[in-house]
Amino acid sequence: MSDVLSVIVDGLWRQGSQSLAIRLVAENGQPLPAWQPGAHIDVHLPCGLIRQYSLTGASGVDDGYLICVAQEPASRGGSRYIHQQLRPGQRLTVSQPRNLFPLQTAERLTLLAAGIGITPLYAMALSLAAQNVPFMLHYYVKNREAGAFVRELQQRFGAECLAVHDSSAGDSPRQHLAQALAQTPVGQPVYLCGPAGFMATARQIAQAKGWTDTQIHSEAFHPVATQAHALDEETFSVTLASTGERWPVPPHKTIAQVLQENGVAVPLSCEMGICGACLTPVVEGIIDHRDSVQSAAEKSASTQQIALCCSRSRSANLCIDL
Repeated sequence: MSDVLSVIVDGLWRQGSQSLAIRLVAENGQPLPAWQPGAHIDVHLPCGLIRQYSLTGASGVDDGYLICVAQEPASRGGSRYIHQQLRPGQRLTVSQPRNLFPLQTAERLTLLAAGIGITPLYAMALSLAAQNVPFMLHYYVKNREAGAFVRELQQRFGAECLAVHDSSAGDSPRQHLAQALAQTPVGQPVYLCGPAGFMATARQIAQAKGWTDTQIHSEAFHPVATQAHALDEETFSVTLASTGERWPVPPHKTIAQVLQENGVAVPLSCEMGICGACLTPVVEGIIDHRDSVQSAAEKSASTQQIALCCSRSRSANLCIDL
C-alpha cells in the first residue's frame, strides 16, 4: 500500500467566520482508506509545506475526507496558503490516515473542544451518537459566528449532549471548565483538543479533581515549548540495532538528520514532534523526550519510542530499532 494518496479538492466552504472546510476525494475516483475518529492526515501543499489536519465529519463514509483549517494570523504558511490560494479541482498529495488520538470504548465520555480543536471531537461525537454511547460535548468559541460546525452540531445534537460556550458572552473556558468537570464523574474519560493553553488548563483542573493522566486524552498540532538543556551542547551516538552501525549526533543536528545523511530512510512529516510519523522503538539508552505526541505514561513506560525529529539522548549512546 502506498504511503501517499493523490487527491482532488472537491469542495471548499466557510465554517464560521474564521475557518475553511475542505473536502478531498481520490483522484482515481476510488474510495479513500478508512479512518476512525481522532485520525489525521499529512497534507502536502503545493507551496512545499506539509501540515497535519484532523479528519472530521462522519467516519466510515466513502465520499472523501473532510478537514477544516482555521485562518491563523501567525500562520507559518500552511493556513495562509489554504485560505488564499487553494482552489476546487486542485490536486494534492496526502498521507494515509494516522490515529494518535483514538476514541476508546467507555460507558460515557466528556469531550472538551476549543476553537478549531472541534474537528476531531466533531467526528467523535458523530461516532458516539451512532453507537448510542452517551457523551457531553462542551465547545468553547470566541463567539458563535467564529465557531466551526456550530450549526451542524446544533442541528444534530440537543442540550443533553452539547453545550456551546461563547466567550464574548462571558462564558469563557477559564470561567466554565471547572464547572463542566464538576458535573462529570471523576474517572470518566475526557477528550481534549484546542489551543495549548486551553488544554493545559483543562488538564490541570481535571487532575486537581482526581483524574489520572490515563483518563485524559488530548491532541495538539503545535509543539510544546522546551527549555534549553545542557545536554543540547553535548554529542551522543545513535546506533542501529539492525546493523550495529553507529554515528555521532552533534548539538546542531537531530537524530533524523544524522540518519538521513548516512543513507538511512526516516519517515518524517512535521519535523516538530507533533505528528508521530518518526516515532521509533528504543532498544537501549535514556531518552530526552521533546515531542508533543506521546503521553507522560508513554514517555516513562518500560518500552519507549523516540521522536527522531526532535528528541535527544540523556545517555552517551542510544540504540534504536530501525
